[in-house]
Amino acid sequence: MSSLGRPLRKLGFLTIGLFDEHDPRTGHEATLRIIELGEELGFDSVWLRQRHLQFGISSPLTVLAAASQRTKRIDFGTAVIPLGTENPLRLAEDLATVDLLSGGRLNPGVSVGVPLHYEDYKEHLYPDSWAQEDFSYQRVERLLHNLRGEAVSRFAGQETAVEAFSDRVQPHSPGLAARVWYGAGSLRSAEWAGQHNLNLLISSVTSADESASFDEAQLSQVERFRSLHSAGHQARVSQGLVVIPTDSASVEQAKRYREYAASRFERTLSPQGPRRMLFAPDLVGSSEEIVEKLAENRAFGEVEEVAFALPFSFGQADYEQILSDIAGALAPKLGWRPADG
Repeated sequence: MSSLGRPLRKLGFLTIGLFDEHDPRTGHEATLRIIELGEELGFDSVWLRQRHLQFGISSPLTVLAAASQRTKRIDFGTAVIPLGTENPLRLAEDLATVDLLSGGRLNPGVSVGVPLHYEDYKEHLYPDSWAQEDFSYQRVERLLHNLRGEAVSRFAGQETAVEAFSDRVQPHSPGLAARVWYGAGSLRSAEWAGQHNLNLLISSVTSADESASFDEAQLSQVERFRSLHSAGHQARVSQGLVVIPTDSASVEQAKRYREYAASRFERTLSPQGPRRMLFAPDLVGSSEEIVEKLAENRAFGEVEEVAFALPFSFGQADYEQILSDIAGALAPKLGWRPADG
């Protein structure tokens, strides 16, 4: 068994924000209530996934704008916004707006690549340019350019008595560009994030670049990222494993949680599909049992921040129990203390 390594400094959780197709408002309201609960429990951050053409949050920034008016302290993250479906200039405007509304609490997490099922809806996304769209890291560089407040227009100044124009994206939120995270699922993406001094998000899914062991593959990514980052060993990395403590769970809940993890376990035994993807096992059990399992995860021993992922298909009562046990029982055993004391 390896050491737990660094004490846990930042505790976060991640949700997809599922909703019923025929009653989407209820699902979105439930996500907002979960965010409020996270703040009450002392979590440092909440992270929203983005899903297009699915029954999960498609507009995380809109939800976080609403959450900014219901909370005071908890940080907001996106994990992640796939930039293949975004215009970096328009996205920069939205990111800065939410950051300002929240008082500087936004942590934009992004990724690049061809959007999922792009061939099925590309004519609706980019009707005139779908064949020419660039889905490379250059899209992140454009976003960073905009967030830093660098010029995007050749015109600035007064045009009429009431209309003034800026040559940079407005509003501008100082410091936001330094809080951009890159969601890495490969050694190459971790290297790129390090070279460009971004923060690094790693999850329960990665690729088998140098090893068929999930733990070894992810540890290599963290080490390579920090070796290339100007902050070195202090460069920020957040890990997003699926962690389900059962300390206060009912017998029925605990049984259902274990069945859920068991149904997903076989995929963790070897690389999956043509991209050789690796999956981490879901961690289910008492806080003491989960601490023991995390001690065996060498990548976890290298991080001080987490965004533990809530399972997609559980109910509101389940999420409340899981978050309460993470904050009240599990995280203190990992060295974490709530932000309010």
